[in-house]
Amino acid sequence: MTATDNQETTVLSKLGADGIRTITLNRPDSLNAMNRRLIGDVATAFDEANDDPHTKVIIFTGAGRAFCAGDDRHEHIHPGSETEARRLVDAIQRATTAIVLGAKPVVGAINGWAVGGGFEWAINCDFGIWAQSARGFFPEVSLNLFVTGGVTALLPALVGLNNAREMLFFGDEYTAAELAELGVAWKVVPDDQLMEAAVETATRLADLPVLSTRAMKRTLNRVTTAELVRAMELETDATVAGFLDPETTLRLKDF
Repeated sequence: MTATDNQETTVLSKLGADGIRTITLNRPDSLNAMNRRLIGDVATAFDEANDDPHTKVIIFTGAGRAFCAGDDRHEHIHPGSETEARRLVDAIQRATTAIVLGAKPVVGAINGWAVGGGFEWAINCDFGIWAQSARGFFPEVSLNLFVTGGVTALLPALVGLNNAREMLFFGDEYTAAELAELGVAWKVVPDDQLMEAAVETATRLADLPVLSTRAMKRTLNRVTTAELVRAMELETDATVAGFLDPETTLRLKDF
């Protein structure tokens, strides 16, 4: 994304000659934590990639030591009114819609931490490749908040309802190997081979016929997550309620 003099470039989007576009979260000093600009830029980058006739496949990754460390506490991302809260959550859900329901296959190259909303974005990818040192967890319930990103529909489809309950209620940290065993991570590779593996997978996808590839993504995602849109509506209501509860502010200060 292009930035003006007083705005950081929070998301980089680069198209290769092979039709593979790499979208990179670009706040490495903050472990790519989510502020309002980053959230909006992710949705815009994916919308533009899905509309671009030259883009066949998308790689989604993070610059620096993490994929995405969740909400940026230093930027006071948590809203103070219901209207502001709903706008924020709608922006998050718009990003998920662009990733999951967009036309182009998405290969996740997940490095370092994937926390909260960052973990959701990792799960939104069609082919999630995790570096061996990567970790993920959902802190939301412990903070009196709620998950977004369609995770209440996507995660049970990946790991089963019992495992999804455990991951979402208790917020335990999971290694990449554990996530592969559960079915969240598609592959786990050595850290220094992460982008190589992502490019290899994206190249295989780019070599497939466009019509059938997009039809397969569309059909699999819509059939296996038939309640995705409804799930995101319920997530939004629950997240807005959490933002407005005074207990949430107290728990966030201790996090």
